[in-house]
Amino acid sequence: MSIINPDLLLSTNQKISRREVTRLIALASMTIPFAMSCKEIKPALQAGELQSIHFATLSEIADFIRNKKISSEEITRLILKRIETLDTKLNSYITVMNESALSTAKAMDKELAEGKYRGPLHGVPIAVKDLLFTTNAPTTGSHSFNANFIPSFNATVIDKLQQAGAIILGKLNLTEGAMGGYNSISKIPKNPWGSDLWTGVSSSGSGVATAAGLCFGSIGSDTGGSIRFPCVANGIVGMKPTYGLVSRYGVLPLAESLDHVGPMTRTVLDAALMLEVMAGYDPHDATSLEDKAQPMYASIKDNIKGMKIGVDHNYISKDVDPGLSTSIESAIKKLEELGATIVPFEMPSNEKERGGAWFTIVSKEAFESNKSTYPSRKNEYGNDFAGILEMGSKVTETQYKQARQLQVDFKTKFRSLLSTVDAFAAPAGGMAKGLTDEMWRSKEGVIPHFSNELDLQFGEPADMAGIPALTLPCGKAEGGMPPPGFQLMGGPLTEASLFRIGYAYEQATEWYKQHPNI
Repeated sequence: MSIINPDLLLSTNQKISRREVTRLIALASMTIPFAMSCKEIKPALQAGELQSIHFATLSEIADFIRNKKISSEEITRLILKRIETLDTKLNSYITVMNESALSTAKAMDKELAEGKYRGPLHGVPIAVKDLLFTTNAPTTGSHSFNANFIPSFNATVIDKLQQAGAIILGKLNLTEGAMGGYNSISKIPKNPWGSDLWTGVSSSGSGVATAAGLCFGSIGSDTGGSIRFPCVANGIVGMKPTYGLVSRYGVLPLAESLDHVGPMTRTVLDAALMLEVMAGYDPHDATSLEDKAQPMYASIKDNIKGMKIGVDHNYISKDVDPGLSTSIESAIKKLEELGATIVPFEMPSNEKERGGAWFTIVSKEAFESNKSTYPSRKNEYGNDFAGILEMGSKVTETQYKQARQLQVDFKTKFRSLLSTVDAFAAPAGGMAKGLTDEMWRSKEGVIPHFSNELDLQFGEPADMAGIPALTLPCGKAEGGMPPPGFQLMGGPLTEASLFRIGYAYEQATEWYKQHPNI
């Protein structure tokens, strides 16, 4: 007997056809492999669980597709329907690519039927920040003058994702130019945990869509915390990789010496699976690393006994909400219980000077990147980003060189410190000075953005040093807020080690199983 009542489904306001109901009923009798390997498949669909299939992990859906328990077309249609139903309120997408997504999904199903399997992203629906060039959809960067800009080539990351079989559902919302403030081209995204909560800049749409089950993974970019802030704000996982590990060819720049592209997902394993596909040398990107990173997930299930975790208790507690500090300290204790060795670590304390240098670099490089349209089309920019560009236009070469020298000095010192540990545990930004503080909330007509150095001090170090940083939840979602989060930073090309530590912690705590009630 079916566990789903077709009349009940048809009575909802989602306008599901009777044909779709028949398909859902059939799916309800299947088993979903909620495991890493097809050898570990076990029944998981109980009454009502089909309704939350959108919160399955990327790796779970990948196994489901590979073992033909659901087709790529079926899961793509389900997520597109969910986007249609919910995103009118959440505003996470700028462009939904229904036609191309379904066409690609059908092609992936055909290949699988013929025995061709491209890997863990084969047929899995994901979405990308609207900075990445796509030949079949506009790339706006949240600029109104780019509303109809369709590039003549794909970003390298897009090509790699498509070659891996991923289904790109659409282009995700962001602050204008990946900096601060939203232009009129799109509405401000809403946090699925609460519409009055901050969504994080600038990869806000990526954070919202991933947390709300509107994709199984997304792509964000990070110049001063813009992968990590939305991950913390929306209760998900993100990896800002080593500078140059992921190509930025075909990605609209903010500050080219600081920009990074990385995955945003609901689990550590999913982030590793996506980064494995995205990483690699690209001759089209002058900053691309020729050094090869270790395989991202080959050792992810290994224990972490003896791995060194650096901790600076002052950095965790100073100007940070006490509840967040407690959650991070508890996470550190759990890592120690799992076999890690906790060692003292002193974070360089020049955050005020470093923050000033970061802003000088970003505003100057953003101005240089926007010279073709600013100030000639100044009136078409939003006030916030136009203000940043105006500041950048006034930065002298001497000031810029001094800021870059401070960056080099910090990079050398911080990388040297990180060479003594496997990871450094720290706040990830976005929640300093109180989880419910007005500075982290957005109201209609008010642009949400960080307004002081407190969260920047947690975001910019990894960008200034060009080192990887993994962000993940570290506590219980309470009081209508998303779960608190923290980050693990490591030396250059240590992504595999950070994934290993993060995975061990994630599996031991299962905070990742918390989702917004939406």
